[in-house]
Amino acid sequence: MDSDIPTPAKSTTLGSVAYFDGTSNRRRMVTLRFAERIEINEGEQTLAAWVYADIRRADSPAGILRLSCLTAPALARLEVRDTGLANELVSRCANIDDHMIGRRGVAAIVGWSLAAAASIVAVVLFGLPLAADRLTPLVPEAFERRLGDVADSQVKTMFDAKVCDNAAGQKAFTKLVTALRESAGLDTSVQSGVLSSSVPNAFALPGGKVYLFNGLLAKAENADEIAGVLAHELGHLKHRDSMRGLIHNGGTSFLIGLLFGDITGSSALIFGSRTLVTSSHSREAETDADSFAIDVMHRLGRPAKPTGELLLRVTGKEGKGLSIISTHPLSEDRLARMSRQDRPASGPPLLTSEEWRSLKSICDGKS
Repeated sequence: MDSDIPTPAKSTTLGSVAYFDGTSNRRRMVTLRFAERIEINEGEQTLAAWVYADIRRADSPAGILRLSCLTAPALARLEVRDTGLANELVSRCANIDDHMIGRRGVAAIVGWSLAAAASIVAVVLFGLPLAADRLTPLVPEAFERRLGDVADSQVKTMFDAKVCDNAAGQKAFTKLVTALRESAGLDTSVQSGVLSSSVPNAFALPGGKVYLFNGLLAKAENADEIAGVLAHELGHLKHRDSMRGLIHNGGTSFLIGLLFGDITGSSALIFGSRTLVTSSHSREAETDADSFAIDVMHRLGRPAKPTGELLLRVTGKEGKGLSIISTHPLSEDRLARMSRQDRPASGPPLLTSEEWRSLKSICDGKS
């Protein structure tokens, strides 16, 4: 029935009609009068009048018709338990279910949601890597150095590690890093050190910092093994992989946060910190860093195979326990590659036997 056509006055008095005015929690038992509008009466007093076209069905348990009105206070409600009266109300309120989502609406929502999810996945897989490659060269080196300083303090706090400063060991380490840096074509802005941690690890931070954990040094059997690992990390510095990874992983976590409702971006911060601290890189970046290390070692006239032997010794065949291995090419594959591309030693040792012993004991205290 058209709500604009006046209907004969009809008064219905039922104790099962409850009214909440939306401004208090008081429950009023009222009567309804059907006319051009629904009049809600308590005794002789008219409490409210609702236009049929503005009445909408509200969520309710079985056996109760609960109604709201667009022009009434937001919490105002009518609750009708009488079936006959409920049917009468529904027949007069032509727009009662206009706000309800039908099957077609649900299908549209699901379709758009799937399309949005697919778009985010496509951006993560294809768009962000390209964006990271394009944006990384544009990041000022001064900004990257500040990020490295932040990550530096995080690393030392997380691992409760201090820089080892045994004089003889530090002298040997500086000699080794200098030879590698010059062969790699990097300037003197590169900073390096050995940290007093039993974790067998090595990593590069944004802004030109390379650290070696004493735990990895303890497992090494010769200077060539450590030199190859350091050359690998210098490759990450040369290619600015940490900065690229930060842009990529930060963007990825932000988009995933949008997909799952993390509008605060907290996951982006978590992913970003993880990238800076663990130096976890993509498979492609790891492969490129391996190639860089092999080239550096060959330019120095030193073999690359010992580095693969060290990595396999530390991680085993599963490639666990070292961030420059995890989620990347397995250690046995890297050893096989370094063995295939290896060359016999043609240059002098990077450290003398005495210097190697000093480096191995760099964290034992001052000499």
